[in-house]
Amino acid sequence: MSYAVSASQNQRPGTDSEEVIRAESEITDLLAALDDPDCRSVLEVTGEEPLSAKDIVERCEIPSSTAYRKIERLVDLGLLEEGIRIRSSGKHASEYRRCVDGVELSIGDDGTELRVVGCEQ
Repeated sequence: MSYAVSASQNQRPGTDSEEVIRAESEITDLLAALDDPDCRSVLEVTGEEPLSAKDIVERCEIPSSTAYRKIERLVDLGLLEEGIRIRSSGKHASEYRRCVDGVELSIGDDGTELRVVGCEQ
């Protein structure tokens, strides 16, 4: 039997929440990650169910070292949530799940902002 326990401290707030980001550096970092095909691939495969890094490597068809870098980047940005799959065997494993449903960029008279919509959990 296995259980998932959230281990992320950088998760976007709330269930089905929306966060507005106005800091230029954070907007730039998020857009750069979304522009990266490997990061997008990781986000796509982790939308339905939590996956281990090994599963992500297999489904995205990217090298392990690349996958681990992309996973870490996405967790740091709050786009991917890390959890722990607890097994009765004692061999626990990290698993990852996308924690955003959408991102919207707005440019207006008041400046630039990025809206990040969190997933229903």
